[in-house]
Amino acid sequence: MKRNLKWLGFIVVAMGTLTLACQTSLFSSPVNLIPSLTNLPSSAAQGPQPLEITGNFNYTNDIITTYYVEHEVALVDMYGFVTRNQEWEIPVDSQVLGFLQIDESAKHGTYRLELPERPLGTLVNVSHGASQGQGVQVWAATYWPNITGGPYSEGDDVSRGWPNYLASVITDPQNHDEVTGGKLVVWSPDNGEYFPTGFGPDEKLFTKDDPVGPIPAGYSIVDLSQNPFKVSQEAKPDLTLYEPPDVAIKDFSRLSYTEAFRQTVDFARTEYAFNGIPGKQLDWDALYNQIEPLVAAAERTHDPKQFALAMKQFTLAFHDGHTSLAGSLADQIDQESTASGYGFAIRELDSGQVIVVYLTSGGPADQAGIQVGAQVLQFDGKPIGEAIGQVQALDGPFSTSYGLRYQQARYLLRASPGTSAQVEFANPGIGPQTVTLRAVQETDSFDATQIDWNYQPGPMPETYTIYSTGAGSPDIGYVRINTNNDDLSLLYRLFTHALQTFADNQVSNVVIDLRVNSGGSPLGLAGYLSNQNITEGQLEYYSAKTGKFEAEEPPNIIYPDQTQFRFQHLAVLVDQFCYSACELEAYGFSQIPGVQIVGQYPTAGTEAEVARGQVNLPEGISLQIPTGRFVNLDGSLFLEGRGVMPTVKVPVDANTVQSDQDVVLQAAVNALLSR
Repeated sequence: MKRNLKWLGFIVVAMGTLTLACQTSLFSSPVNLIPSLTNLPSSAAQGPQPLEITGNFNYTNDIITTYYVEHEVALVDMYGFVTRNQEWEIPVDSQVLGFLQIDESAKHGTYRLELPERPLGTLVNVSHGASQGQGVQVWAATYWPNITGGPYSEGDDVSRGWPNYLASVITDPQNHDEVTGGKLVVWSPDNGEYFPTGFGPDEKLFTKDDPVGPIPAGYSIVDLSQNPFKVSQEAKPDLTLYEPPDVAIKDFSRLSYTEAFRQTVDFARTEYAFNGIPGKQLDWDALYNQIEPLVAAAERTHDPKQFALAMKQFTLAFHDGHTSLAGSLADQIDQESTASGYGFAIRELDSGQVIVVYLTSGGPADQAGIQVGAQVLQFDGKPIGEAIGQVQALDGPFSTSYGLRYQQARYLLRASPGTSAQVEFANPGIGPQTVTLRAVQETDSFDATQIDWNYQPGPMPETYTIYSTGAGSPDIGYVRINTNNDDLSLLYRLFTHALQTFADNQVSNVVIDLRVNSGGSPLGLAGYLSNQNITEGQLEYYSAKTGKFEAEEPPNIIYPDQTQFRFQHLAVLVDQFCYSACELEAYGFSQIPGVQIVGQYPTAGTEAEVARGQVNLPEGISLQIPTGRFVNLDGSLFLEGRGVMPTVKVPVDANTVQSDQDVVLQAAVNALLSR
C-alpha cells in the first residue's frame, strides 16, 4: 500500500458547524427506519448542479512537503468505506484530478477541481431497502500526491481503502477510520434514490440503523456535521480538507515549562507506542516526579538551557531509538558533551577485547605513548568492559543493546577539559602499563568512530555504479540508498533507473547498500524484485475507546510491482545506523529467496511510527515520541529491539576495525562471486 499518507511517517476533532451559501434541506418524506429519528426537513434541495469544487486546507506536519513535490487534489470514490473494505483498490477510471497549490511558508493549500458531467464511480445502494434503484456514487475530495508513474493512482502506485488524510471527510483513527464528519460529494442518477440523513444510534455512517430520505438527481454536497445532514447544490461549493488532529503537531510551545512538560507526559502515558511492553514500559509517575523538579527549577530561573537539559534526561529514560530531542539548544547540549576528550578512540570486538583504533595527533593519549592497536584493559580502575557499560550515552536512547554499547564506548572517552582518568593498556607486543590522561578540547577522536564518519552521500538520495571485478569475473551492480527521507517519486525513479541500467548491461550480481540510512518513508522497493506478496508488521495505535492498542488497518504488504527485475544473486548491506523505514526496506529485501544480508551488526532495531508523536515545546525544542508500534501476527514486536539480522556476519575484530577498506562491501562481493 504505497499511497497511505498516515502510514508515512505517520482523530479527536472539534467539529464546528460548516455552512454553505444557498444551503437548503436535503431530505423530504424520509423512510422512517428509526422511528425516534423523525426530525427531518420537509422538502428536498433544488437548485443548480455543482460544477466545480474549490477549497483550502492548513497543515502543521511537514509530511506532504518532505515526501512529495507533485501535488494534486482528487475526487475519490468512497465505495471502500461504504463496504468497510480497507483493501478495496480504488479504480483509476473513477479518479477525478484537480489543481492544488501549496504555500510552504504559510503551511496552507488551495485547490480547485471540475466535476465530470457523468462520474465513473461505483454505484451502491445505501438506502437499506428503502429504494430499489441503481444506488448512488459517494465521493470525498482529498489530497492526492503523485508518487511514481503517471498522475493517477494505478499500476505500481495503487491506493486502497478510502481517504483519511487532508480529506473533505473527518475520520476517527481510533475507530478504524470511521467517517465522523466533514462533507461528501454524492451523485444520484435520478430522483428516486435514498441517502442517510444521519448517523443513527450506532453513530456510524452507512449502517442499517441510519435514517434515510430521498436525494435529488445529480451532484449534491452532503454536510455530515449537521444534524440532520444538509446539502448544497450551488455551482461552486467550498470543501475544506482536514488535517487529522492525531497527525497534527502537538504544540505546547506557548505554555510554561512545567505545563508543557505535564502535557507531554500526559500524552505519552497513553499514546506511547510501547506502553505495556516488558522492557520498554516506563513508570510514568516516577519519571514525572524525577524530571518535574528540574523543569520547575528551570522555570524559576528562566533558564532555557536547563529546561533543555531536563528534557534530555526525560528522553534518556526511554528504551527506543525513535524518542529524540531536537532544536538549537538540544544541539548545543550534544556538542558540549562531546567537545573534549582524551585524544583516542576505541572499538569493542566480538571477543570482548577493546582496542585503540584512532589517536589524535599530539593529543593526551598520543603523548602518553598509547598506540593504535593497543588493547585497553582498565579505565579509572575498572575493567574496560564494566566501565563501558556504566556510561550514559547522550546520543540515546537506543532500541538495542548493541546500539547502546557502541555509543557507550564512544562516550566513555568524552569528558570536561582538565578531567583526569587512569588508563591501563598494552601496546602491541608490550606488557600492560598505566598512564593518567587529562581531557582537552578535541573532537577528532569522537568523530573517528561515528558510523557515518567520512561518508559522503553526494547530492542525490540514491547513487549507483557498476563495478568491474576483474578479467573473467562478472561485473557487480551497486546501488546505495542514502535516505528514505526525500521526494518519494525521485527515490522510486532512481532505484528503477539503477536496476534498468544493470539489466541493460547484463549484470547478474547486485549489491543494495542500506548503511547509514536513518529512515523516512518506507518505499517497498523489494516489490521490484519479487513476484510474491511480502507481509510486514501491522501497525497498532492506542484507542481511547477500548483502552488498548489496536490495529487500524490490515497488515502492511509489499505488493509485486508491475515492473519486475531479476538478477542471479542479490546482497543487501546493513549496519546499526539503518533505522526505521530503512529497516522495513531491509526486511522486504530479506524475504526475497536467495538474498544475502551482509553486515557487522543487525539494523538498528528501531521500528515504530512517529508522525503522530511530534511535539513542539518552549524555546524552539521539539520532541519526538513514537505512537504506532509494528507487531507480528502473534502480537510480538516486529523488528523493534531486534532489527534485520545479517546472514553473512562480517567479524568485528582487530583486522576489520583497523582496516581502511570497506570490509562489509568486500565481504558482500566475495559472497556473491563465490556462489
